[in-house]
Amino acid sequence: MEEQDCILANTYLITGGGGYFGYRLACALQRKGARVILFDVRPPDQVMLGGMVFKKGDIREYAQVEEATKGVGCVFHIASYGMSGREQLDRRLIEEVNVGGTEHVITACIANGVPRLVYTSTFNVVFGGQVIKNGDESLPYLPLDLHPDHYSKTKSQAEMAVLKANDALLHNGSGVLRTCALRPAGIYGPGEQRHLPRIVGYIEKGIFKFVYGEASSLVEFVHVDNLVSAHELAAVALGPEKQHRAAGKAYFISDGRPVNNFEFFRPLVEGLGYSFPKAISCPNANYWM
Repeated sequence: MEEQDCILANTYLITGGGGYFGYRLACALQRKGARVILFDVRPPDQVMLGGMVFKKGDIREYAQVEEATKGVGCVFHIASYGMSGREQLDRRLIEEVNVGGTEHVITACIANGVPRLVYTSTFNVVFGGQVIKNGDESLPYLPLDLHPDHYSKTKSQAEMAVLKANDALLHNGSGVLRTCALRPAGIYGPGEQRHLPRIVGYIEKGIFKFVYGEASSLVEFVHVDNLVSAHELAAVALGPEKQHRAAGKAYFISDGRPVNNFEFFRPLVEGLGYSFPKAISCPNANYWM
């Protein structure tokens, strides 16, 4: 492999690189000697390490995405909008970022000869509140009109677009685009700011008085470092050294330890010095107090 090809193969662009997971992934790649470009509307709060470059940009603006993908060997498309809180109210922005932004990333990869694209999706592409037991990647997409929120619907549309783009001819004649999608469970880990701080706030305000649902109901979580590893492995599995085995595929990513949603937070509750709500029996439902 020529020197220029080696540099290209070891150069990564992370959309949403200023966020919690994007920065964590960038650090892991940097430790392995990669050149990493963090593309986001705002820089990370943490320090930029050697080999990491922040490029301010908005995936809703194609020209900015096209410029950012030049000279890149792999794109990790993490940027999204509307998962929770007030963000969920702006349906137009959710669609512009999650669907339109993804189309921009795909088009830019093809235009600039980027051979690999890893998309960070979500469990929600198959889940709409229904019970799923022993589900795997053979599950069909949830029909778009059944999604309970616009975020999940648009993430599903984006994943479909990414996988459809697999094997698209690159404009520079160097080959084809290889794509895959990773569907993470709820993310936790050091410094996570979306889920755990909210739970801690409920506990400290005395709101965490009872929990509800079947005690046998299980959910999945994924530690941020496991999710980082999954993305690194996916990028390798899109390349020739692994015979492009991940190309055109989607994978659920979790710790592989299903747990009751509330039991997952028990160590946190008790570690803060609070008593965990105890179970009581109620007519027609199971509530935990």
